[in-house]
Amino acid sequence: MPGFELFGPEERKEVNDVLETGILMRYGFDGPRKGIWKSKELEAAICQRFGCNYAQLTSSGTSALTTALSVLGIGAGDEVIMPTFTFVASFEAVLSVGAIPVLTDVDETLTLRPESVRKAITPRTKCVMPVHMCGAMADLDALLAICKEHNLLLLEDACQSIGASYKGRHLGTIGHAGTFSFDFVKTVTCAEGGGIVTNDEDIYLKCDGFSDHGHDHKGVDRGADLHPFIGYNYRISELHAAVGLAQIRKLDQFLTIQQKNHGQLKALLSKVPEVSFRVIPDPSGDSCTFLSWFLPTEELTRAVIADLKQQGVLAGNFYWFDNNWHYFRKWDHLRQAATLNNLNESQRQALQNLTPDSLPVSDAIMSRCVSTAIGLLWTEEQTQEKGSTIVAAIKKALTSSRVTSA
Repeated sequence: MPGFELFGPEERKEVNDVLETGILMRYGFDGPRKGIWKSKELEAAICQRFGCNYAQLTSSGTSALTTALSVLGIGAGDEVIMPTFTFVASFEAVLSVGAIPVLTDVDETLTLRPESVRKAITPRTKCVMPVHMCGAMADLDALLAICKEHNLLLLEDACQSIGASYKGRHLGTIGHAGTFSFDFVKTVTCAEGGGIVTNDEDIYLKCDGFSDHGHDHKGVDRGADLHPFIGYNYRISELHAAVGLAQIRKLDQFLTIQQKNHGQLKALLSKVPEVSFRVIPDPSGDSCTFLSWFLPTEELTRAVIADLKQQGVLAGNFYWFDNNWHYFRKWDHLRQAATLNNLNESQRQALQNLTPDSLPVSDAIMSRCVSTAIGLLWTEEQTQEKGSTIVAAIKKALTSSRVTSA
């Protein structure tokens, strides 16, 4: 998700505006900052670009999730249904507010399987948290219907899908709240940063306070602010916001390039009958940051990965089934509750019930899946070469399998 690939004079200009004032903090210092408010500008740009009423920047996608969960009133003993395929920050944020992550199967959308969500609901369920992985969306119609039926909150983790949409609405703006990540390897980068978007003014105001020690930001200066509730320091800096301000203005350019390269690569892999592709609930809304594809068996998929690795061309092709950061099978530290502080008893008991083979539906899908990251700087020749290399590895694995089975 390489916004950093097209980093240039636009980002430098915005950062230099901040450096010239010397005011690196987003709040206060009204006089010395000389009208330079990059965080406010970026929040306004997010609202305009994604069609939402409110945006609150934070220091990271993780802090955005933590803030959103807290503001939505999710805490000790509450259950949050989330997918087995995500980034570790998703369950970290749930644990950080005292709640219980309920890992639930994905389907070939690579996101929450609605039937599994229904089965996971208990009297303690408070929130469904779809994670729009690899640039595309969950089946939001189905999930919204489930949430409405059971009076549950819908919190969208859209950290990997900036710019993607579902039936004309941008991901992150469809549930009660949504979160973005602007870290170094996201489609839009601040180097480090995150954000919450919502159409609910009360949620926004609480996010604004919670991410800044509970300040209500109503005083004439920070010293005059009141603190209606406890908060934490999840503020973004003006330097980080400045980078993001330049980047978000390039988002349409990023998406256009990604869609072109994605289409060219998919056309090459489509020539292999044994290759199938991720199910996209709304293909027109795919941000095309990855091309995710499947082979018929785990054995074939592993053979292709091994061949690409041997050739030294595996980089950019992700076999999530063995990935330490993104798939629950490798989260030993979660199952072992390996925290430096004490978890509450409900959390500990829930984690102890997890086993590496406890979600076979997800395993059957993720063990056959490879996601190829789409670069912004690829030439047509490079895209052709990458696709041809992958196709050759697939055909080699298929041939070897047929010979072995014969």
